[in-house]
Formats: sequence, structure tokens, C-alpha cells
Amino acid sequence: MENIVVFSGSGMSAESGLSTFRDGNGLWNKYPIEEVATPEAWHKDKEKVLHFYRMRMENCLKANPNLAHHIIFKFEEKYNVQIVTQNIDNLHERAGSTNVLHLHGEIMKVRSCGTGITYPVNDNKYPSIGDYCPKGHQLRPDVVWFGEDVPKLLKGSEIIKNADILIIIGTSLQVYPAATLVRHTKEKCTVYVVDPNTIPKLDSHIHLKMNASEGLSKLKEELM
Repeated sequence: MENIVVFSGSGMSAESGLSTFRDGNGLWNKYPIEEVATPEAWHKDKEKVLHFYRMRMENCLKANPNLAHHIIFKFEEKYNVQIVTQNIDNLHERAGSTNVLHLHGEIMKVRSCGTGITYPVNDNKYPSIGDYCPKGHQLRPDVVWFGEDVPKLLKGSEIIKNADILIIIGTSLQVYPAATLVRHTKEKCTVYVVDPNTIPKLDSHIHLKMNASEGLSKLKEELM
């Protein structure tokens, strides 16, 4: 059974109604990155950061997986499928996908500032100032902020190295170091890029200039 690896970015969830920060709309238009998505922002105004991610969680809960998410799950009938995503939403899982690596963390989890241990958000109740882990440390979003290390980068690279087919979808490959992962494919890996925009660094690959659902529908005809 061949290995399909899906490397997904925010364009994957755009059709589900979740805005991307590079489009400058939705929440990201009201809250500049440097005010809510950096370690400095956390140290300056923890309540503002928690409020922002509470809203992001609520938006994710209201969103539903789109056709592209469901097609990726369908691939599991014929392939070993693993997903390496830059997204913090859980739409891949809600569509049924079972092997998902979140490079930049998960919106439905929080992390202890002291121990680094993660915990699920219980009853969809996002933490506030004064909500602590069992060891007495403040809980923060389980999200990799700009300026922080990406701890799952090596694991993502190992997954992509084993791909027979790599599908890059909904990412401009401008977020580093995550964007470097696509360089780790083996020589005989077939690489598909699904994105309506031109991505110069990937011109040599098979580029479907379509949105996520259109591109995955076409790939489903070809691969299934």
C-alpha cells in the first residue's frame, strides 16, 4: 500500500469559513500578529492573547470540514495516509482522518507554562488568567507562536521522507521553518500542489491551480 502524505495550510480550511492571516481579513485584521501571536505579546497582555484564541476556538467549533477534508479521509480506503498540517483547527480529525500531525499546535488544547504538558480544552471552556495546571502554572494556548521553536518539525520531516505521493494543499510555503519540509521528499515521490496561486519554488511539480475542494476532487478521480 502506497503512502500518501498531505501537507496542508490555512487555505485548506478557508472553504470552511476560517480566515487566513495572510489574507488580512476576519480576526487577523483586528488583531495584529505581534499583539497576539508572539511570546512578547503573551508577556505583555496575557488576557488579550487568551481572549483572541478563545475566539479562534469558537470560530473553529462553528466551522465544518469541507469536501477536501472528506476526500483526504476517503484516500484511507486505498492508501496509508498521514497528514502534516500547519493548521491548529481540528477539521481533519472531524472529517475522520486518523493520522494528523499538527506542526503549530492545536486550538482544542492548552499547555502548562511551567511543565509544557498539554491538556484538552474541557467542555469547550477556554482558560482565563488564573486557570492553572495541576502543578500550579498558568495555562496558555497550545500554539506555536512566531519566534518560538517548532518541536514537531523533525517528526514532520520523517513523515514526508516516506511519502510515495505528497499533496501540498492550501499553503503559500511562506511560513518557516515549516515550509522547508517539502524539500525532504524521496527521489521517486510524486508531488502535487493544490493552490489557485502561483508558487514559483514548486514549478517543477504537478500544480493544480484550484481551490482545495476542486483540486482534491480532481486528484480523487486520478488516484482512486
